Amino acid sequence: MPKRGKKYRGAIEGLDLTVPYELEEGVAIALKAKYTRFDESFDIAVKLGVDPRHADQMVRSSVLLPHGTGKEVRVLVFAKGEKETEAREAGADYVGSDELIEKIKDGWFEFDKTIATPDMMGEVGKIGRMLGPRNLMPNAKLGTVTFDVGRVVGEIKKGKVDFRVDKAGIIHAAVGKSSFSSEKIVENILAFIDKIIQLKPSSSKGIYLQGITVSTTMGPGIKVDPLQVRALVKNA
Repeated sequence: MPKRGKKYRGAIEGLDLTVPYELEEGVAIALKAKYTRFDESFDIAVKLGVDPRHADQMVRSSVLLPHGTGKEVRVLVFAKGEKETEAREAGADYVGSDELIEKIKDGWFEFDKTIATPDMMGEVGKIGRMLGPRNLMPNAKLGTVTFDVGRVVGEIKKGKVDFRVDKAGIIHAAVGKSSFSSEKIVENILAFIDKIIQLKPSSSKGIYLQGITVSTTMGPGIKVDPLQVRALVKNA
């Protein structure tokens, strides 16, 4: 186990990191345990009862958080004609077609999310090997291959979060900033968990929500009771 710094040890003093807290208390503890001066992301890790090696148990989607992520997202849209105009009016940072593809081929990656109209995917596919490893490839399952570019640009700018389960069956995501109030973070988490519950694979057996941990980026992980969170989602 890596040796922790003095500030981290001070942050966890008096905390029991082995027991799960109710969501509201867990979020409050995680925020109080923050010890850095910058505005860290507020993160969540959700352990699911799925086996991602099976295609029918891959949990992947996106969700629009009610209070956003607090992060400025640079959006690039591959489009032509009127869809190019629509994307610019919606607030996309970069819009174009062949010229953007050539810039990316030359090593330019100063953007965070991409959207493409379906008619552009043939050309975008040519740089798939460059975009894919960086999780920048437009994806129909995530709604980023669409003619409705204005709506999707707006959602991403407002705080739409993409997520997917990893090989260990865990979903990691940022659900706000440490400068957010506890109430906003709790509401974002409930929206996030609600979406995950909706995506439960029919082939997944046993307990689906097995564990939830919340933290600021540098802070300690605080366990949250998944049964209580499920109940909150159900009653929301």
